[in-house]
Amino acid sequence: MSSKRVIVVGAGPVGLVAAVALGEAGIPVTVVEAQKEVVDDLRASTFHPPTLEFLDRFGVTDKLIAQGLIAPHWQFRDRKQGVIATFDLAVLSGDTRHPYRLQCEQWKLTRLLRDQLDANPDTQILYGLKALEVEQTADEAVLIAEREDGSQERFAASYIIGADGARSVVRKSIGASFEGITHPELYLTLSTTFPYEAHVPELSKIAYISDPDEWLVLLRTPSVWRVLFPTDPSIGDEAMLAPETVEARLQAVVPHSGRYEIVHKTAYRVFERVCDRYVAGRAMVAGDAAHLNNPLGGMGMNGGIHDAVNLADKLTQVWRGADPALLGRYERQRRKVAVETVQATSLRNRQIMNTRDPAQREAHYEDLRRTSGDREKARAYLLRSSMIQSLRELEQVV
Repeated sequence: MSSKRVIVVGAGPVGLVAAVALGEAGIPVTVVEAQKEVVDDLRASTFHPPTLEFLDRFGVTDKLIAQGLIAPHWQFRDRKQGVIATFDLAVLSGDTRHPYRLQCEQWKLTRLLRDQLDANPDTQILYGLKALEVEQTADEAVLIAEREDGSQERFAASYIIGADGARSVVRKSIGASFEGITHPELYLTLSTTFPYEAHVPELSKIAYISDPDEWLVLLRTPSVWRVLFPTDPSIGDEAMLAPETVEARLQAVVPHSGRYEIVHKTAYRVFERVCDRYVAGRAMVAGDAAHLNNPLGGMGMNGGIHDAVNLADKLTQVWRGADPALLGRYERQRRKVAVETVQATSLRNRQIMNTRDPAQREAHYEDLRRTSGDREKARAYLLRSSMIQSLRELEQVV
């Protein structure tokens, strides 16, 4: 295998978007994935308008829409009061070709991108290879990977992109720190076939439901509702995921005469972290390898895809002769978004959901009502929460 190529570590949405973008630019790409195939990951399911525009470039947006569910509006609710504010994304019709959120499981995107890579003779995916370390010289970068039988192999490349998630080997190899905070609660996500829309008045397909005792999120996907709860980790995983515990929590949201059908359940830790460097020589990171945030607002996967497109575009220019220092602009631009937009918005959403003081809660609610009720204020709010404004501001970052 020639070293005149880019290696992408990780075959999730971020890694595959980067690989497809580079491959379409005529750059040979090898994707290295630890799993035996592209994983049907259930984590992310919300696509924001600018993400859909990026994916238009690769001809997959219409296919995603056909497999997904358009959410023209979303809302903040109070668990007792009901709707506090509904945000209609139609106010963004002059700003984007896709004035809505698309609810669609991320594995549907990875399958579409995998098919594109398989059809391109310049791109390939190597499965069952666990990344161990990245080494660099002035002329190339080398990925050391381990096969299932324990044997190791060295893959040389012109550049290496780490899209290898929260425990990124690439990030560790370039010496980047990954400081931040860990939320005290676990996030429990339950997927159920229960028709919440038939039992909760005026329910949007995406609803953030505030409560001083137990907030939650309801997200509709094409096949199920996903319900997210904060959970005290001291309970322990076994008790938290026990059928009777799960049933009781769902019954407390909407009482149901029968038992809830649970399709999937999982609990996970949530972090707010941004690494201090995205680029070091011929190696760079994107997506969860570079930043982590809580899922409130659906910015994690979207921000990672935006990373991948930005990085691929700049790396393409460098490949064609531009100054490699251009990659530093990728770091400055995308790190700014991770800190000032993704992290700030997700933390604010958690604060609104989690506030216990009655006066503070009502102040949040009044602010949301005023914003959603004023078209220009709503547009400004949605430009930021939909990640459009952050992309517009990138050109100011040199």
